[in-house]
Amino acid sequence: MKRKDYISWDAYFMGVAKLSSMRSKDPSTQVGACIVNEKKRIVGIGYNGFPIGIDDDLYPWESDGDFLSTKYPYVVHAEPNAILNSTVSLDACTLYVTLFPCHECAKLIIQSGIKEIVYVENKYQEKASVKASMRMLEDAGVVLRQMKPVTVALQHA
Repeated sequence: MKRKDYISWDAYFMGVAKLSSMRSKDPSTQVGACIVNEKKRIVGIGYNGFPIGIDDDLYPWESDGDFLSTKYPYVVHAEPNAILNSTVSLDACTLYVTLFPCHECAKLIIQSGIKEIVYVENKYQEKASVKASMRMLEDAGVVLRQMKPVTVALQHA
């Protein structure tokens, strides 16, 4: 008889997104993303961090202050990283992401053909960026689904 305490597909893929978020060096917000096709195969993963080739020790990680003295103009979000890391068409894929996407990420998600977003947190839901994101995603017919947090207990090496 097979065991019955195995995790669901949602928990599995969100666990991969959560694990990816642990690669982020951002001191305040770590976000991970996992893109899955209709066959339940992972086709892209990403986390928030600086672009390839940029020495993140030479750039700011602050959240407050003058725009150019913060992380915001430099960090690539988890969703675009996952989209850019994919090597196949993302039409009809599902994006698992630990934090609800901002408006800039929503545009890329829609353009890539992703049709469903599963997320855990939406802590910025009152911000204009997330309101714009929600509006675009709903108008584009992207299914939005919130799930409970997934606990990934791994030891840091």
